[in-house]
Amino acid sequence: MSGPLAGLRIADFSQLAQGPFSTQIMGDLGADVIKIEPLKGDWMRHWSMGNVYLNGHGVSYLTLNRNKRSIALDLKHPKGKEAALRLIEHSDVLTENFRPGVMDRLGLGYEELHDRFPKLVYVSSSGWGQTGPYVKRPGQDLLAQAVSGTTFLQGTAEGPPVPTAVGVSDFVAGFHIVIGALAGIYGRQQTGTGQRVDVNLLDSTLHLYIQELAVYLNGGGLPQRSRAGVPSAYLGAPYGIYETKDGFIAISMNPIGKLAELTGVPGYEGITETQNMERRDEIVEDFRKAFPARTTQEWLDLLLPEGIWCSPVNDFADVENDPQVAENEMIVEWDHPEAGKVRTTGVAIKFSETPGGIFRHAPVLGEHTVELLGEVGEFSDDEIRELQRSGAVA
Repeated sequence: MSGPLAGLRIADFSQLAQGPFSTQIMGDLGADVIKIEPLKGDWMRHWSMGNVYLNGHGVSYLTLNRNKRSIALDLKHPKGKEAALRLIEHSDVLTENFRPGVMDRLGLGYEELHDRFPKLVYVSSSGWGQTGPYVKRPGQDLLAQAVSGTTFLQGTAEGPPVPTAVGVSDFVAGFHIVIGALAGIYGRQQTGTGQRVDVNLLDSTLHLYIQELAVYLNGGGLPQRSRAGVPSAYLGAPYGIYETKDGFIAISMNPIGKLAELTGVPGYEGITETQNMERRDEIVEDFRKAFPARTTQEWLDLLLPEGIWCSPVNDFADVENDPQVAENEMIVEWDHPEAGKVRTTGVAIKFSETPGGIFRHAPVLGEHTVELLGEVGEFSDDEIRELQRSGAVA
């Protein structure tokens, strides 16, 4: 293992999306991530987005769990819990995303572990927080989008609220888990002790919409979605997506008059403003009439040299073949012992001296149980055999 986080060890109890996404990022950067799973495995092992499986392994699990080692423990079994504690003892960070109270009932809550391992950084991620009126409600991405106002910002004026196509709450919470864990480690260097770090879907999503919510809170009024489908309720024309002769083009904030001149749209001569809220639906409709005259590439060839902010609108096939994506090495392939070839996104953060990478495939359930018990937990061979006989590990 290499990378800037080499030497950092994480006892990862998280499942599903936001927790595993966060620990995979840290694994990509060199951390030793111990994936502590129940005997039947992470829930995500038994479900996959799009119902896509590679030789029985769900693509969702495979793409959220590389660079980890798996150990399967029965945490309700005394010997299984003791094995978990011995792994935690030699870890810097613990991550979990159970509902509030579950880790306490297992005897692995923060207060108990902080007394026993005072240097441990204990990161909890939940749907709504550790206290409050929603604490017992199920916490899930769509529900967090709805409560945070995310869905209210999407769609057209006459249509219903629309959620994002990507699990934005899960993944922005994952980034906050990474930030919280590393900040906790830095804090430990200053104070000598660890602490509890709490992240939740609701707060993370609200943080994502910091500008939009601040506009409302500071007198901007409730955002009004446009009839023409301008992507943001707070932005005006010509900002948006336009259909071309063979696809679509994205037009960002540009001087309306200059864009009109280049696209042959009459009636906007001399207008220098880059955004118009009052007439945005009318302006969008006017520009929509012009863009079908040329292909996307023809428009790019015309507009980009003139300083117009624009780009192609890629589908996933286009993304796969995009030269900038290739330059950034963001489509990668790795081998799994059972699933075979796995293609996914690469490491998004680049380091000049300690680069991250894909060091391990997403583990088979319990693949590293014996290895981790001996190496990290410091169990003897006889102790490991006894754990296996007892059914506490798999």
